[in-house]
Amino acid sequence: MRRWEVSIGRKRRKFSKEFKAETVTLMRTSTKSVGEIASDLGIGESLLRRWLHQADVDAGNGRAEELTSDEKKELGRLRREVRELRMEREILKKATVFFAKESQ
Repeated sequence: MRRWEVSIGRKRRKFSKEFKAETVTLMRTSTKSVGEIASDLGIGESLLRRWLHQADVDAGNGRAEELTSDEKKELGRLRREVRELRMEREILKKATVFFAKESQ
C-alpha cells in the first residue's frame, strides 16, 4: 500500500495485463458506453478510462511528457534502487564514523 492510500476495509484489486488489454479492446469495439462496460465488469468507470488512456500512451498517441507503462515500471525500479543505495550510503557513513572513533 502506498503512503497516501488509506485502507478502509476494502482489499485493493489487481488486474492482469491481459485483462486490461482485452477490456480496452472491448471498449474500442463495442457499441456499449464505457459506463455500461464498467457496470458489466464491476469496475469503476474512471479506472476503465485510465486504462484506455494508458493504452493510447503506450501506442505512442499520448502527449510527449506522458510515460508509457514500460517507462513507469522502469522509473519505479530506479526509485527503489536509489532508495536502497541511499540507505547503504548512510550505513557506510555511520560505519566510517564508528571505526574512526574505535581506532583513536
